[in-house]
Amino acid sequence: MVPHLITALTGPINELEQRLLDATPVIERWFRLEWMEHTPPLYCSADIRNAGFKLAPVDTNLYPDGWHHLSPEMLPLAVQAAQAAIEKICPEARNLLIVPENGKPSSFYLASLQRLREIFRMAGLNVRFGSIDPALGRNVTVALPDGEKLTLEPAQRTRYRIGLKDFDPCTVVLNNDLSAGAPGILEELREQYLLPPLQAGWSVRRKSRHFKCYEGVSKRFGKLIGIDPWLIAPLFASCGEIDIHEPSGDECLRSNVDALLTKIRRKYKEYGIAEKPFVIVKDDHGTHGMGIMTVRDVKDLDRPSRPPMQDKAGAVPRGEVIIQEGVLTRERIHDAVAEPVVYMIDRYVVGGFYRVHADRAEDENLNAPGAKFVPLAFAAAQLPRPGVKAGASAPNRFYMYGVIGRLALVAASYELEATDPEMQDEG
Repeated sequence: MVPHLITALTGPINELEQRLLDATPVIERWFRLEWMEHTPPLYCSADIRNAGFKLAPVDTNLYPDGWHHLSPEMLPLAVQAAQAAIEKICPEARNLLIVPENGKPSSFYLASLQRLREIFRMAGLNVRFGSIDPALGRNVTVALPDGEKLTLEPAQRTRYRIGLKDFDPCTVVLNNDLSAGAPGILEELREQYLLPPLQAGWSVRRKSRHFKCYEGVSKRFGKLIGIDPWLIAPLFASCGEIDIHEPSGDECLRSNVDALLTKIRRKYKEYGIAEKPFVIVKDDHGTHGMGIMTVRDVKDLDRPSRPPMQDKAGAVPRGEVIIQEGVLTRERIHDAVAEPVVYMIDRYVVGGFYRVHADRAEDENLNAPGAKFVPLAFAAAQLPRPGVKAGASAPNRFYMYGVIGRLALVAASYELEATDPEMQDEG
């Protein structure tokens, strides 16, 4: 289960690992108290980069797919976490409706839906898929490679509920990121639980808001265990409505890139890091690793030398953008660059995988065509081993990843509270 891994766990990361292991009781109590005050999203995944001198999340997804990449040995953990989530939300629940992405699903996505259905079925629920895609006018059944079948059915709306023709769910799980906005069919569902809530969709959500929340969480956590929060958090800045195709759109971008690179250089100097800093410019909302530009010097933004976008559609960011500190990934699996992705249900880490890309460099986005996936060993048999020298134990490393993933999860709970219309009305 433990992949053949080559890593650069030296210096501050070894020190960070040791501090996390030594402070495990304090850390777990801190998380426990957080969840007494805040509600975690139903599920979440966090992309993490390990630079050897820094370990930080670079993206947090509230509508994760890729569930089929988790090791089958992790299923019991996922089922128990799903049971805990459902018991808290709707203990008497019998039926669960999953709302998938619109459009023609890929085989990759269908496999993820199948695994998600398996998790919730084993948690004690009847699970069906209700599509809100206007183009789906009838039931569509798809045969999967393992012989199973998956049926997408058009969702139907009654006054305050959504369901299927002969299926009335207590809870509705969104696996659709609502990039185009929240459709009317999902609004005002006063008699059902909708998870994640509508404000988790990309029409409302902003990466800069999430990382602002994460910045606050990392500062408090850093103070708790006595570390510089920069070791676990990417620096960032954001620009409002801009079009970087226009000369006027460059001003905000250039000034923020320059300021951020200066801050990173200062930190590198403080820690004696010889690497060349870089930043990532990407859409402040959206998903699937699209619309990403790597910038190593503000001069890179000069036309026509501006670096190309790593986007299969060839689009560059328009509108709101986030400028995020680039974090190298020094992990390798069979000489290919790798980064860990941690999966959570409710407040629990339920597994994860390494995203591996043989054609990408350590300073590039790995969430791109050609990526492969190797399960992470978050098994019960892989509990942390406090007596083992820092950097020498894969289970200790995975515990460290789980802590960082859960910090992103706490930040996501703060983020959803900040954009909750009901809480804003109360305020």
